[in-house]
Amino acid sequence: MDIRRMLVLVEVARAGSLTAAAANLSYTVSAVSQQVGQLEDEAGQPLIERRPRGVTLTEAGHAVVRHAEKIERIVSAAHEELRDLAGLNTGTLRLGTIPTVTESFLPTAISAFRDRHPGVDLRIHSAQLSGLDHLLESREIELAITWERDRPDGTGDTGRSTELIFRDPNVLLVPSSHHLAGRPSVRMEELRQEPWIIRTSPSVLALLQAACEAAGFDPIVTFEARSYQEAQAMVAVGMGIALVPQLSLYRLRGDIRVLTIVSPGPPTRRIVLAHRRGERLTPAGAAMGKILMETGRAWKPAQP
Repeated sequence: MDIRRMLVLVEVARAGSLTAAAANLSYTVSAVSQQVGQLEDEAGQPLIERRPRGVTLTEAGHAVVRHAEKIERIVSAAHEELRDLAGLNTGTLRLGTIPTVTESFLPTAISAFRDRHPGVDLRIHSAQLSGLDHLLESREIELAITWERDRPDGTGDTGRSTELIFRDPNVLLVPSSHHLAGRPSVRMEELRQEPWIIRTSPSVLALLQAACEAAGFDPIVTFEARSYQEAQAMVAVGMGIALVPQLSLYRLRGDIRVLTIVSPGPPTRRIVLAHRRGERLTPAGAAMGKILMETGRAWKPAQP
């Protein structure tokens, strides 16, 4: 049965007449009468009895109204919950992040979000690049703070919408005893014979390989670290040098040195806010997205 017509019948039952129901609904009397008549056609039996002073429900009419009132309560509850969600008084937001963001500006964003919207349950998933892509595709998270290569041709992943927070250049780490340690910058061509330490990740390896290829050589990788802190430790003991994002320098060891890459320009990654392409963010997602943009752009990474 048509739900809208059922709700019209509810109003007729409450008002006691077609005229009063029409006034309450801002309908014409003929429109209300037509709605009730069509509902009776669907029911296959009379739902109201017309009397000199209004109408009364038949037994079938009472049955329809009972069910319609249940629907009305459900719809009202849905509207109330949607108002709470829109007002950020309730709900759950699932956010994905990469470790370097988790350890840098994300705590500031979390604190700001909780201060403004304490009723929203915030869930955080930390993962590497490929893991975040999977979490987005599988709808386990709504938003992700992730990274992508800064491509000169502007090409990138078409399966998601991204908004740039900031560009994060890579810098070179060498042990304090290294012959380059006293210099502020270096050219990639000068690193042809150096052993390399990388963080375990196909994306990170691809970025290093592209940078070395542009300088005319292939990197010799001697150690794959599980984290940038582990990479720093291996650099410190002379296992090799490392190309790392500047955002990872939130905690820098005292026995290594940081150099900028001047030629070719330093490999740079884009720190971006990502969500599924073509899908509208929830109110909580939109609010957190705004906070992440603000805190990320205000973040001051450690300078080499």
